[in-house]
Amino acid sequence: MAHFAIKLPDVGEGVAEAELVEWHVKVGDIVREDDLLAAVMTDKATVEIPSSRAGKVIAINGEVGEKIAVGSELVRLEIEGGATEKAEEPQPQAAEPTAPAAAVPEAPVLLQTPVPEKPAAPKRENAGRPFTGAGPLRPEGEKPLATPSVRLRARDAGIDLRRVRGTGPAGRITHEDLDAFFQMESGAAPALSGYAADTSINEIKVIGLRRKIAERMAEAKRHIPHITIVEEVDVTQLEELRNGLNHEKKEGRPRLTLLPFIIRTIVKAVKEQPGLNAHFDDEADIIRQFGGVHVGIATQTPNGLIVPVVRHAESMSVFAAATELSRVTEAARNGTAKREELTGSTITITSLGPLGAIATTPIINRPEVAIVGINKMAVRPMWDGTQFVPRKMMNLSCSFDHRVIDGWDAAVFVQKLKSLLETPAMIFVEG
Repeated sequence: MAHFAIKLPDVGEGVAEAELVEWHVKVGDIVREDDLLAAVMTDKATVEIPSSRAGKVIAINGEVGEKIAVGSELVRLEIEGGATEKAEEPQPQAAEPTAPAAAVPEAPVLLQTPVPEKPAAPKRENAGRPFTGAGPLRPEGEKPLATPSVRLRARDAGIDLRRVRGTGPAGRITHEDLDAFFQMESGAAPALSGYAADTSINEIKVIGLRRKIAERMAEAKRHIPHITIVEEVDVTQLEELRNGLNHEKKEGRPRLTLLPFIIRTIVKAVKEQPGLNAHFDDEADIIRQFGGVHVGIATQTPNGLIVPVVRHAESMSVFAAATELSRVTEAARNGTAKREELTGSTITITSLGPLGAIATTPIINRPEVAIVGINKMAVRPMWDGTQFVPRKMMNLSCSFDHRVIDGWDAAVFVQKLKSLLETPAMIFVEG
């Protein structure tokens, strides 16, 4: 029998390494020629690595989540033959495309609810007498280490913490140490409520698309000084128009959501301010303004956040934009989107729909210079000059790259969006 090494092939021009995202084999498996061995991810795509020979897997190199250098040994096989053969690099097979820089609304901040501390133990009848059985008293002046909640429990129960042996770091006394002390002293732990501390820790390795999203988000925040403008918009008329168009829906027309109107609004706004429909190459110090408006749509999928693109939105009606929007977002969710449908956006929309907050601070999809955040709609009492009336209100949260977009220009852009959305007939006026 001979050994045969399979190396990680060149998976793309200029790619020096790839992330190992999945093993299809394990040591001891028998593989045939062209059987898939592993999947690796680059910035552009997920690539399946096939076996170029048949044999038995005797070694695999690398764990899921590790970066593997191109040309390094990936799998070693035991094959038929008399001498170890020269390592070979198989031809990679492109799998589904990887999401580009996913600039999405900053995840809603999860407010941490304080976990109830363990309740104080009942006051013991012999609290005035010294306890025994937990070890000798600490020397005078040596203060036992414990959290305030542990000290409170001990004080309420009349426990001298100098008699309790701590098992935490540096001898720190924990709630569990107190429980053990109670059990040793009275034969059973004091009655507690139904609350109990959960000390389990679940470690989840950040790999694949989740790692790419993390890298791109951190990169965008490091490089781009964000300025975010939040503006309140009255969308009552727009909602009446949208509902009316949906009610009179004709054969072949898609159901309209709010997003196609937002897309058309952005198209009209950037026509007056082309600097917002741009990329900033901060390495070459070049701003590239685009004639075509390619709108990225931040989309939540089972695998994470992906940004499919509605290309050349300037050439689409509201209904055409709705049709294309539905197509590319559905393709992103079910994993059938093509690479060109996931790259090349010039400005991005991010929306959490009915889950959205009053305001968000969206992160720009680098190298773009602006992102439009849509927050949830709500009926609010608004003053019309004589009385309060119910109006459908929605906030826009728009972030801009402050290196190339001044605050004044950002404010003008947001006010243009507001004006168009509050007077929706203007969305359909050309020129």
